[in-house]
Amino acid sequence: MKQANDSPKSSKNWLAKWPWLIVATAVTAGGAYWGLHDSADSKPREGKFKGFKGEKGENPIVTVAIANSQQGDMPIYLNGLGTVTALHTVTVRSRVDGELVKVAFTEGQLVKQGDLLAEIDPRPYQVQLQQAQGQLMRDEALLKNAQIDASRYQTLLEQDSIAPQQTATQAALVKQYQGTVEIDRALVDNAKLQLSYAHVTAPVSGRIGLRLVDQGNMIHSNDANGLAVITQLQPISVVFTLPEDQIPAVMQRWHRDNNIGVEAYDRAGNTKLSDGKLLAVDNQIDTTTGTLKLKAQFDNQERTLFSNQFVNIKMKLDTLQGVILAPNAAIQHGANGAFVYVVKDDQTITVKAIKTAASDGNNTVISEGLSVDEKLVIDGADKLREGSQVNIAGQTPPANPDNANPENKRRRPR
Repeated sequence: MKQANDSPKSSKNWLAKWPWLIVATAVTAGGAYWGLHDSADSKPREGKFKGFKGEKGENPIVTVAIANSQQGDMPIYLNGLGTVTALHTVTVRSRVDGELVKVAFTEGQLVKQGDLLAEIDPRPYQVQLQQAQGQLMRDEALLKNAQIDASRYQTLLEQDSIAPQQTATQAALVKQYQGTVEIDRALVDNAKLQLSYAHVTAPVSGRIGLRLVDQGNMIHSNDANGLAVITQLQPISVVFTLPEDQIPAVMQRWHRDNNIGVEAYDRAGNTKLSDGKLLAVDNQIDTTTGTLKLKAQFDNQERTLFSNQFVNIKMKLDTLQGVILAPNAAIQHGANGAFVYVVKDDQTITVKAIKTAASDGNNTVISEGLSVDEKLVIDGADKLREGSQVNIAGQTPPANPDNANPENKRRRPR
């Protein structure tokens, strides 16, 4: 009985919903119509490099900077990290004991081999020299007297007026005095040498460092610190390392011509400090790093290299001649490899896949994919796709007929 009573009410509710269903159906049909209409007017995307669409399905015009690909020579460099090492680093020490009475150098000055650096009190060594010279004079007089007696005894022996034993004894005495005189002469030479050590001179040419002992101090020959340190700056060497997989090419070039140019740059790698050449190659590879040590020598005429300085090394190994060069800023990288955006004559973009080779930090050798004088995008490439319309920075953009005549714009029918 309850179902019979509810049946008329359900029918009335269903009939009341009909107007709303009709309206919803009409709206849906209209939306589908306009969607199909827009899809028919819009152009399909072609290729995997197609650009994105604007609100009305139009490609936006992007302003870009370009540079042309060129043909030229590319030097091949190997890069390494090195430390400047002086050919000679000498700690100046006194060879005698005494008071430091004079410091004859200025801290940081350039000195030449043999220049006076300091003086030790020479008076004790002058006295020793005088003693040795006096002893030598005495023994020389004894020798001369013994030689005179030996000559007289020899004459008497010939006259059979003296025993042969006395003549032989006198001859031995002469030899004894000769040996004593030689010892005295050596003592004189030693005294002169010790006196000369009182004048401390530069053993090598170079730049002298800070003074380690002040005037007036007592110094000794066994002092650990010495007086100062001299470092030779001209020429100077750099010890650097290269990975072991680059060594075969280096040795091939080294055997062909041992005049391999080397350039030293500052820590940032931007400023060149000096030019030199490869001097030596080590005989074993470091197993912990997989690198080999090499040594280069620099004239260092500008004195820009200092001992223990950290430098970046660029060693010129070869030169590729007549190759295609592209700016590094133009090279893009994707899942399929390297590519560039090329601006065609109608100022649209085409994408070209390329193969790269050596690079010098500014330009890269393009082994495949480009020719000379192609216009490459170097700035503004983040919004570009295949077929994108571009304006070149610094040039007047072409007139757009759609923007000039508003009537040419497509309008949706109302």
